[in-house]
Amino acid sequence: MSESYGQLQGTISLSNESLLEEPRPSGTADTGPYRSYPYYHPVMAGVTTSMDAFGVLGATVLCAHVEPTILMENWHVALPLADLMSALGFLMIPKKRSLLYIPDILQVSAQVRYLARPLVIGALLHFIVLYMLHRPTAQAIELSLVWIGICAATLAVLRGGEILILHHPSVTRHLARNIAVIGSDEVALKVAARVTEEAGPTYRMVGVFDDHDTALDPTVTDGTLDDLIVRSRESRLHAIILAIPPSSDPVDHVAEISWRLRSVLSDVYVMPNLVHGIDVLLPIERLGPFALLVLQRRPLSDWQIVRKTMLDVVAGAIALALLTPLMCMIAIAIKATSPGPVFFRQPRLGYNNRNFMVFKFRTMHANMSDMMAAKQTSRDDPRVTRIGKWLRKLSLDELPQLLNVLRGEMSLVGPRPHAPHTRADGMLLDDALAEYVIRHQVKPGITGWAQVNGARGELVTLDDLRRRVEYDLEYMQKWSLRFDLKILALTVLREVFSKHAF
Repeated sequence: MSESYGQLQGTISLSNESLLEEPRPSGTADTGPYRSYPYYHPVMAGVTTSMDAFGVLGATVLCAHVEPTILMENWHVALPLADLMSALGFLMIPKKRSLLYIPDILQVSAQVRYLARPLVIGALLHFIVLYMLHRPTAQAIELSLVWIGICAATLAVLRGGEILILHHPSVTRHLARNIAVIGSDEVALKVAARVTEEAGPTYRMVGVFDDHDTALDPTVTDGTLDDLIVRSRESRLHAIILAIPPSSDPVDHVAEISWRLRSVLSDVYVMPNLVHGIDVLLPIERLGPFALLVLQRRPLSDWQIVRKTMLDVVAGAIALALLTPLMCMIAIAIKATSPGPVFFRQPRLGYNNRNFMVFKFRTMHANMSDMMAAKQTSRDDPRVTRIGKWLRKLSLDELPQLLNVLRGEMSLVGPRPHAPHTRADGMLLDDALAEYVIRHQVKPGITGWAQVNGARGELVTLDDLRRRVEYDLEYMQKWSLRFDLKILALTVLREVFSKHAF
């Protein structure tokens, strides 16, 4: 499809040329940032600024050991104060955030522009402090040059190593943003052609998908909207652009497509001036030359996902280490009271609607286990063993899911995962409630906001399912590390001895 996009670029005419043919700034080279569609990667920017901070602080400590060797006298107060002020100056001076955009962060010239100003200001503060403390001017200048030289050398090594790593093909592929376009008329094909031709390694065009209402020629698309949904579950999809033509009911048309994409883990945008009536209510974001309206965002940003993962790994590893003796005793009790394996493994629907195998302590007789959860566990269920009854009541059967957390399949806190055949009121969950699939946009959890509010146990009616999903969606909207810690604390206080567990 990439070749067809390029061939189409020079032949398709649009009714709104000002939107899709924005002129490039004069003097901008084809290989410059404009052509590469720069974007802000919060995790990469956070890592880079953290490296800068540690680098400058480390270089300043090194200066504190080097500077006294060039002095004729001991400056116990002046030098530490000057070093401290220069380091704080570097850290606190506002920097041009756009120079941390990908691919600008790969360019040496851009990084020199990013670091030069705070380094120079830090050196000036170093000199000013020494001068105000009535130190000789020549030595104050020399010491300030020592500070800026060591800091610059340290940052050059750090940034140079970072640039080498970012140029590695595997890293470049990971940082590239995957984009899909919905629509099959000239507007969609033109957008796909420009991104394919101009974006370079920054963005990767997945394809153009037909929404069934704007088909120009089925042979130029990569599939239907359903095909796009399936593909989004197999590989990461960062952005979907609705490049549909104006229609008699544009708001309804966009709303219908947006609703069908509710389970897709991706940001969703729509081209302005192609639909009317909703643009005044939506935020605007740029993608290279395109100004797009934001219809849908992923519930957690890249940086929030990193923070949540760090909590899962650290707290999960600590919890597993502390609870290992208890888990060993539970395993012995299970083997001693009923034949069969210690663990029960069951497929569950998880992050981005992908299946994974969840680990639990076996609480049922081995010959009565229900692998696909065709029948939910009920109170006084005859399939549950004697030890299993207490494990369920104390929620101890869930402890092996710490292994799922460390494997990256689950989180400590999140919507509880269900088996594929779980039903409510006789219907599969995603058929029973349309909003149910949205909860798969975050990792499932060992515990969750619904569980600590009593929405747990058997799903009998649609109201049971609706109440649980409402809590799950509220959790996704309000997520923070503090919220996760609160839920973990409430789990211990409320759910270990919950009356709803059986």
